[in-house]
Amino acid sequence: MGLVRPPHRCPIPVADDPNTVVIPKRGSPERFVQSLSYIMEDDMASHRSESPPLFGGHQTWKQRDKSFKVKPTMKVHCGFMKNGGAEMDPKDIEYSKKCRFVVASGIFDGYDLPYQPSNISQRSRKLFCFLMVVDEESYKFIKGNVTVRKDEAGGQWVGIWRLVLLKHPPYDEPRRNGKVPKILTHRLFPHAQYSIWIDGKMELIVDPLLILERYLWRGKHTFAIAQHKHHRSVYEEADANKRRKRYARPLIDLHMRIYRYEGMEPWNPKKGTLSDVPEGAVIIREHTAMNNLFSCLWFNEVNLLTPRDQLSFGYVVYRLGGLFKFFMFPNCEYNSIFILHPHIREHSSPIEWVKTLEEFEKDPSLKETRGGLGLWNPYPGNLDLVVLPPVARTSKAG
Repeated sequence: MGLVRPPHRCPIPVADDPNTVVIPKRGSPERFVQSLSYIMEDDMASHRSESPPLFGGHQTWKQRDKSFKVKPTMKVHCGFMKNGGAEMDPKDIEYSKKCRFVVASGIFDGYDLPYQPSNISQRSRKLFCFLMVVDEESYKFIKGNVTVRKDEAGGQWVGIWRLVLLKHPPYDEPRRNGKVPKILTHRLFPHAQYSIWIDGKMELIVDPLLILERYLWRGKHTFAIAQHKHHRSVYEEADANKRRKRYARPLIDLHMRIYRYEGMEPWNPKKGTLSDVPEGAVIIREHTAMNNLFSCLWFNEVNLLTPRDQLSFGYVVYRLGGLFKFFMFPNCEYNSIFILHPHIREHSSPIEWVKTLEEFEKDPSLKETRGGLGLWNPYPGNLDLVVLPPVARTSKAG
């Protein structure tokens, strides 16, 4: 009939009572990275660029390759270049300094309205900061449709959510802007020790303290993310993205040819992971140096290539050679963490409908100007001979 089936849910084996959860007194030990710092100035002169500073910087292929070589002390690109956009209001910066435990979400381009979490204990209400990152367009949309309360310090609230306004969006593409708070949570809220990210169209229905206990502390994990419902190989996910018009088809193919050239194999059980493809709408993490490095490298791929972060996750895991450990939990549990609401309006940009590179030549305005620049810069390898692996389609087109 073409109708979408409801998500498969299963019970989450959470603790009985948030008040009995024991919070670790110390953070997890740092094994591979002891000191992580970030490149803050976009060195445009050395890249012969006359463009203004980019949020993600003008990262070269050589710098990218070097960033995957893990050392005790590292300095990497990680967004937030000076004058690159995505500036937080000083009052929100000051408020976030007190936040050790964060539930973060984001709304961009006016897609959604904030949904209030349910089943939140008094302990979690006191312990967690609930931070909703919005761009200026979403802020205006929210103010026009729901009650926004202002506190004595000028902070703005919708129910339990503190609105965090990001001024000057760093990208042309709203989907790419949404990856900033999602992946770089540790950069926006550097004082946080733990964070739970949920996409803006989700209504959280499980106490966040129970989530941390179930997915991190119980198994001594520091990063948890759900297994994708359908796909295990990034090449399967790329094929589905093309069929669903999530981005320009030839650019998704180029993205995958780069990964194939660099040795990314289709998923198989010998890899030692459940899947190379996550459900990225919920991310649970302790902000260790290794996890922060992973998030930076993951974001750099999203910045350099296509904005489809599910295509890049498994690749970064592969490039780190087993040093990055994570817990991939069952998809049915993922569906039990939230209630999924439809977007108030669906996003569609012209680049998602592009089928051939010739269309970009006829209409250069289709190209993004501040993201995905690695798709247009010469790659230091011959991609013409790369053959992408065959794909067995395990999901419908949309």
